[in-house]
Amino acid sequence: MKRIAIIGAGIAGLGAAHLLSQAPGARHVTLFEAGRHFGGHANTVDVTLPDASGRPVTHGVDTGFLVFNERTYPQLIALFKELRVATAASDMSFSVQIPDQAQGLAGLRAGLEWCGSSLNTVFAQRRNLVSPAFWRMLSDLLRFNRLTTELAQRGSEAALRQPIGAFLDEQGFSASFREGYLLPMVACIWSCPVHQMMQFPIATLIRFCHNHGLLQVANRPQWYTVSGGSRQYVRRILDGLADARLATPVERVQVLGEHGEAGVMVHTAAGGERFDEVVFACHSDQALTLLGAGATAPERDVLGAIGYHRNRAVLHTDTALLPRRPKAWAAWNYERAPTPTEEDRGVCLHYLINRLQPLPWTRPVVVSLNPLREPDPAQVLAEFDYAHPVFDQAAIDAQQALPGIQGRRSLWFAGAWTGYGFHEDGLKSGLLVADGLLAREGISAGAAPASRECVA
Repeated sequence: MKRIAIIGAGIAGLGAAHLLSQAPGARHVTLFEAGRHFGGHANTVDVTLPDASGRPVTHGVDTGFLVFNERTYPQLIALFKELRVATAASDMSFSVQIPDQAQGLAGLRAGLEWCGSSLNTVFAQRRNLVSPAFWRMLSDLLRFNRLTTELAQRGSEAALRQPIGAFLDEQGFSASFREGYLLPMVACIWSCPVHQMMQFPIATLIRFCHNHGLLQVANRPQWYTVSGGSRQYVRRILDGLADARLATPVERVQVLGEHGEAGVMVHTAAGGERFDEVVFACHSDQALTLLGAGATAPERDVLGAIGYHRNRAVLHTDTALLPRRPKAWAAWNYERAPTPTEEDRGVCLHYLINRLQPLPWTRPVVVSLNPLREPDPAQVLAEFDYAHPVFDQAAIDAQQALPGIQGRRSLWFAGAWTGYGFHEDGLKSGLLVADGLLAREGISAGAAPASRECVA
């Protein structure tokens, strides 16, 4: 019986393990997870707070993966249907707060707050009704949407490879538009500092925003969340796996034979195990570390080209970190740092989970990413560290070179880093790797479960 090791139990590893375990034929799949929970960014934690009557209620709260939509998450939608995972409508509103002491602003005044939920919340600060810079921001927003929609449909390759910063300069977009809308929005999407975002190819931003309906004011897609938290789907996948090992970090991976024809050794603290194939469903830099000196030059070129930015997430109930005006509260709340130096260290976002997921409490529950102001320690519930890929031109080039190492030497690579960095990308990559493994057994994708119908 063929033995397959999958390293990493995030959405990519879970998706690959699920398909391989459900497909026709016999194979032994072993899932290795180094951390203390299965799911990666699908990380639901139990929180106990009083409900409206004062009675303590315990409920799951997501701290990583939160939302999806039907337009751009087809594999995830199909997987949830297959697993009978219940979902609920979500809110994807967005707000910006710029502190009174903010330095280095070129367009907007310090102390700005606005939210995109409605005309009333856009002008949550009534002074913005008479602010030329604020009106210029709104005008540029509409112009950006029109221009980038055209580029998404008919843009040349050279134009699409331009860094975001160069594109904004060339098109004459105002400082108020950059400071008050675009950079906060991109920060919310990719959770990385401004100086890194400005080096992303404009194609990365345009294609993502176009696909997700963010370049239009009306008819945006409805977003959804998993009822009871994303651990619901993780548990259902794990129920179908015979060999899933938690808190079992892989220390080293050794290819046997020049081309992996003798298999692959996976080393953990318990010793070495031989497998016929190995799937690295972890971050690309982690895969490269596990291969060590045994990595080939093409593997080093691809896996070493993806950078990562680490983000600290704090789960808490301190509303002092949200915009001062409750009218400006949104599901995603961006807070600009007081100085450009602090802004370059990491993006600060506050996710108001009550807007994103149905929770049984009236008390606001917040996940703050890289908080500039620390929440009240008495209101902190948990802390986590996440890492997000940085999609500069080197990363895009590495993605295009990935097929050259995929499946060679009995090694496969999956993860959200192969796409835009989101849950759908991770799942798609895991399913495609599973398809490749099944093809080696003579099993076509058409013989796999119904959830594969959406794979492109």
